[in-house]
Parts: sequence; structure tokens; C-alpha cells
Amino acid sequence: MTRTENKRVARRVLEEIFPANDEEALREVISDQFVNHEAPDGTPPGLGAITMFMHLLNKAFSEQRWEIDDVIAEDDKVVIRCTHSGVHTGDFFGLPATGRRFAYNQMHIVRVVDGRGVEHWAVRDDASLMRQLTA
Repeated sequence: MTRTENKRVARRVLEEIFPANDEEALREVISDQFVNHEAPDGTPPGLGAITMFMHLLNKAFSEQRWEIDDVIAEDDKVVIRCTHSGVHTGDFFGLPATGRRFAYNQMHIVRVVDGRGVEHWAVRDDASLMRQLTA
């Protein structure tokens, strides 16, 4: 796969698949052996890890978007700097819906092999998200 194709795969997850909560499309671009290095203990292995988080976010937030600011590819890794935004309309890790809008920064690194994500690392400004949801 070329760097351009790897970028397309990584962008598609955030721009199309996660907002649509599309499990079938996710299976097309994420390996069954997927490793999410940021997943908390108890998270299912493989594709189940990212599927679980996609559904969790979809239940907690409506009008979700990931606005991509930068996409950088080197070898088999893609780095995305983005802003995740939406409206808090469902339970989020025990926090009941507040109806508040939010926007916070994220950075993702995805290793892509043969057109499918196989590893993921992330840095998210979760403190900013929680301030917006609880203020």
C-alpha cells in the first residue's frame, strides 16, 4: 500500500465509519488482530476493541465529527491530528447525558498493513472533554 492509500484508510475510519457507526465498513479496514495500545483493561481483543469504542461513542454522542487538521504518513504509519466534536446525548462512562456540545483535540497513530489498521496509539485531551461535559 502507498502512503496515500494508508492515509485514506485512516481518514475513512474517523470521517465516515465512526460517525455512521458502521460496523460492516469497520471490518473492511480494521484487522481481526487489531491492537489498541490505549485500550483500558477489560477491553475485548482485536477488532472487538475498536468496535466497542465506536458503539460506545455513538450511544453517548450525537452529531459526531472528527475534523482532520493534519495527516502525515511515513512507511506503514499514519498520524492524524483532529478535533472530535458533537453533543452529549447519552451515558458516557457513567456520566448521564448533559445535552452539552463539546470539541476537544486528539492525535492518532495507526499502523496500516495491506489496507487494514493493525495497531493504534492515541493522545486525547480527555480532561478538556470532561470539563466541557461537567461544567
